[in-house]
Amino acid sequence: GLCVEACAAQKINAIGFAERGSGMMPITAFDKPLAETGCISCGQCTLRCPVGALIERPDWHRVLEVLDDRKRKTIVQTAPATRVAISEEFGLEPGSISTGRMINALRQLGFDYVTDTNFSADLTIMEEANELLQRVQGKREGALPLFTSCCPGWINYVEIHRPDLIPHLSTTKSPQQMHGAMARNGPLAKLIAEETEEEPFIVSIMPCTAKKDEAVRPGNRGDIDAVITTRELAKMIRHRNIPFASLSNDGKYDSPMGDSSGAAAIFGASGGVLEAALRTAADALGLDGPIEHEGIRGVERGVKVATIEGLGSVAAVSSIGSAIDLLSNDEWKKKFLMIEVMTCPGGCLGGGGEPKSDDKDILKKRMKGIYNIDSSSTIRKSHENKEVQQLYDNFLGSPLSETSERLLHTTYAARGSPREKLSQFLGAVDVRDHEGAASLCTEDCIWDTNTPAFGAACGQESIKCLIKDKLPKKDKKCGQEIKRHRLMHVDGTDVLGPDDTLHHFDIALDDAGLIKSLTRTSL
Repeated sequence: GLCVEACAAQKINAIGFAERGSGMMPITAFDKPLAETGCISCGQCTLRCPVGALIERPDWHRVLEVLDDRKRKTIVQTAPATRVAISEEFGLEPGSISTGRMINALRQLGFDYVTDTNFSADLTIMEEANELLQRVQGKREGALPLFTSCCPGWINYVEIHRPDLIPHLSTTKSPQQMHGAMARNGPLAKLIAEETEEEPFIVSIMPCTAKKDEAVRPGNRGDIDAVITTRELAKMIRHRNIPFASLSNDGKYDSPMGDSSGAAAIFGASGGVLEAALRTAADALGLDGPIEHEGIRGVERGVKVATIEGLGSVAAVSSIGSAIDLLSNDEWKKKFLMIEVMTCPGGCLGGGGEPKSDDKDILKKRMKGIYNIDSSSTIRKSHENKEVQQLYDNFLGSPLSETSERLLHTTYAARGSPREKLSQFLGAVDVRDHEGAASLCTEDCIWDTNTPAFGAACGQESIKCLIKDKLPKKDKKCGQEIKRHRLMHVDGTDVLGPDDTLHHFDIALDDAGLIKSLTRTSL
């Protein structure tokens, strides 16, 4: 019953008990698949399960097959929390920093490029801090207070349970997805393209089970090929008989996408994203504020508050249950300028994909390791990262530029809404997944493109044919960007097409949530 307790502690209650006595067992309501419940994929049930009856969807075997195949260049990124937690899997002291060991192990596994999610955490702060400032100045669509968007479990909660909060969400992609977009389209991709035209296979190592969901969201799909948890990485290392604890701790990340600041390291702890954003926002506003914000640090469930002179009050929320309590009334709208929400207790350090532990102080020990990385870093502010500065100078232009908006920002939709179905359908069209697109439609669905070239497709088979045989082929080569449809605004079904033309879609769904009709009109 530990899984049921964990779900209840999160106040999600997607699983509960059925039957009595020896027949009692954990089960979803009406025995539905988890995907059809209010589950937000936080993975706390898998973290607490002592017998492995509940596990994350495994991807590590597939990753090893690609590594063994050696047909594609491989890129791996490692999340902030993984470099500390991985130590526990191999008998090292909890809280030990094993960044170099982990890098050396990944090279022994066969990865061609070992890069750091901390790099894209710095990039996230550049976009998110500027987004906050523009909202404060009334120059950008969206509501205040601004909610952070790094945690996919939190995003799942908002879209499933509280879509009224969508206008408050930052449009900034998470570090995982920013990293994927840059690895797929940025300078590193251009470097690999000099050697091969074939797309690299991109893997992320995360403390979080919900990151697997995030990688296949519309707008993200195709950037990350596989997501594995910290526990899965440990299985890969053991499977290859790599003596992790004996490895040298001197491994270095590849460049580009290997440098980072101390601000990026603390993304792994509750309050860390907020603290990193405050460091950059304070400098941008010319405020002489502290670099460390102890008031929003800590692994305990609950809400931590800090007031920044000249900026306002901010809050860091540890666990989705605490967020539900905070959002139970509208006081948060009056009190705060920015709110960070981490679904798991303690933040990513307590993520559903982290090593299992009976140590009651394990989160505090992991947190100490994370903050030690920050305090010993040469640079401690995201905007001082030289690699990030070069990326803007040579590729992105500036935070919130057209290129940044296209590659580093995203949109949201209430689950089951016409907007979400449209996003899923167009996402499948963008990658030419004709089967996936047709599966979202009724058998007699009518898709009217309102173009002379393609006309109207009537029925699933006709829709498949249009996508597969009539639309231009997507023979994407290394370094070439996937041109995508992008939803406009925080609501509605206006879309910016891959050719930068604006369209409106009228969409009708049947009772099962399948698309009955879809009509495009140019604006």
